[in-house]
Amino acid sequence: MSVAELADLRAELALLKAERDIQRLQTAYGYYVDKAQWDEAADLFARDATLEIAARGQFRGQDRIRAYLHALPPLEQGTVFNHMQLQPLVTVAPDGASARGRWRAIMEVGFVGREELCGEAVYENAYVVEDGVWKIARLHCFVTYYVRWNEGWSHGGVPMGTPLPGMIPDAPQTVAYGSFPDVFIPPYHYPNPVTGRVWTKENQA
Repeated sequence: MSVAELADLRAELALLKAERDIQRLQTAYGYYVDKAQWDEAADLFARDATLEIAARGQFRGQDRIRAYLHALPPLEQGTVFNHMQLQPLVTVAPDGASARGRWRAIMEVGFVGREELCGEAVYENAYVVEDGVWKIARLHCFVTYYVRWNEGWSHGGVPMGTPLPGMIPDAPQTVAYGSFPDVFIPPYHYPNPVTGRVWTKENQA
């Protein structure tokens, strides 16, 4: 094996390791959120990270993200929170110190005697190596539909953008969009892997 071939193998191994570590990071986030373990989830974010969920605006910095998470409902008797994160596509930057990732989340949320919800969301996230480990640099959750089980899709979706009590965002949402019944395709961070074409609203046909 030549020196060049060995270098190529090392680069490929580093890429695969980065993808694996990022997938473990994002998967861990999902499990913590399901069990309302907000501090464990917040610890996964970089110090200057940003968070946007369900069109509620942008929250900046790990401390603000921690406060946002703690403002969410607690896990207690009669509640269910499930966020199944699927279809990961991770793109690591050439320098190996940053990356982007796209995920699909299937959501189930329930409160006994009050409400039962299901939905789907797409994450377009960014990741960075900080203090020697991968962390979430930007979490952007585009909720594409969110409906009440007992009503079904024919009644339309639950409106997005409902603020959390006492949590004023640090900035408006960076992408204006509507969830079901509106049609919105969250922007892809990557080009088509075959054609190389970058998807936009103008060329979506």
